[in-house]
Amino acid sequence: MTIKVGDRVPSTSFVKVTADGPEPVESESFFAGRRVALFSVPGAFTPTCSAKHLPGFVEKADALKAKGIDEVACTAVNDAFVMGAWGQSSGVEGKVTMLADGNAAFPKAVGLDMDGTRFGMGVRGQRFSMVVNDGVVEQLNVEAPGEFKVSSAEHMLETL
Repeated sequence: MTIKVGDRVPSTSFVKVTADGPEPVESESFFAGRRVALFSVPGAFTPTCSAKHLPGFVEKADALKAKGIDEVACTAVNDAFVMGAWGQSSGVEGKVTMLADGNAAFPKAVGLDMDGTRFGMGVRGQRFSMVVNDGVVEQLNVEAPGEFKVSSAEHMLETL
């Protein structure tokens, strides 16, 4: 079953990329008591993700925060070292928190996983964005396969 607006984010684990190395993060504590703009991409360093999705949220992070977002976070089914390298090469410092999910625990738990085995990618997260307010989904934007419209930073800004 796919998560929907009004649902509580399920209990899963991410690995947060920090200057001191990988740091485990539980979803309950990460989303507790604040408003988070989370977006999911199929993979680090992939074309649309690197050219449009992540750069859009880096560019719009301050505008999102001006509309009441406390933190902007990106998740992908990659390990913490790949997410760290991608974040560093994309200039996310101070703008976007990189959350690795190497086992696809989060997209599976929210019903937004996809089978990318045909492309040699295994199980991945679909392209989506959500606003999570104190652990509850306030806004959910799921892309149709192959599209990049509603999960963008620009769309999120327009709907906040």
